[in-house]
Amino acid sequence: MTSLLQARDVKAFYGDAQALFGVDVALAQGELMAIIGANGAGKSTLLKCFTGLVGVPREAVHFKGEAIGGLPPGEIVKRGLAMVPEGRRLFPSLSVEENLQIGGLTRRQGPWNLQRLYALFPILAEKRHAPATSLSGGQQQMVALGRALMSNPELLLCDELSLGLAPIVIREIYAAMPAITGEGMTVMIVEQDITMAQRVSQVVCCLQEGRVSLQGRSDALTREQISQAYFGL
Repeated sequence: MTSLLQARDVKAFYGDAQALFGVDVALAQGELMAIIGANGAGKSTLLKCFTGLVGVPREAVHFKGEAIGGLPPGEIVKRGLAMVPEGRRLFPSLSVEENLQIGGLTRRQGPWNLQRLYALFPILAEKRHAPATSLSGGQQQMVALGRALMSNPELLLCDELSLGLAPIVIREIYAAMPAITGEGMTVMIVEQDITMAQRVSQVVCCLQEGRVSLQGRSDALTREQISQAYFGL
């Protein structure tokens, strides 16, 4: 499999504070990779480096063989990389459908449109005229996920999909993943739930204090290896 996304020696800073210390990650076309790690490990920062929200040198991040490090976020989305941000970040003044339509402004060609999203998440069709932030937390997460899919990305980044959601809602969100990845879409998820991360992914990458502490095939890693890498024990 060819590498769709490659990070090379990624270092990230917030002012004088360093958050990432030379992270190397490679994600193949069609894979689902789970990024795990404790709070403050650098998981969200890594995704922000990929999407232009945290500045890195141009050569630090390659997408489809092209250096994209430090490009404006809008340019990166147009190239086929979209993110579901932590906390959903919906537009409170817009309806569910209007929030979804914003994702389609890139005009990228692909299989995802309103009709397909409503088939995937029927509750969104029922509430399409409601203010997006009036929905439950799980339904808002569906809107955020749908908005990213509407840009028809080749790589979908999901930051903490399950954060703050009830277990039954988390299962519903992740139950949609086969439909999302079924046509070859590549996905990277940040997930604190180790069991869920290992279950849904082909590859696991564990960060600890801004460094990669473990990376490998999900079905080949033991819980002991993951726990050691996660907690540093």
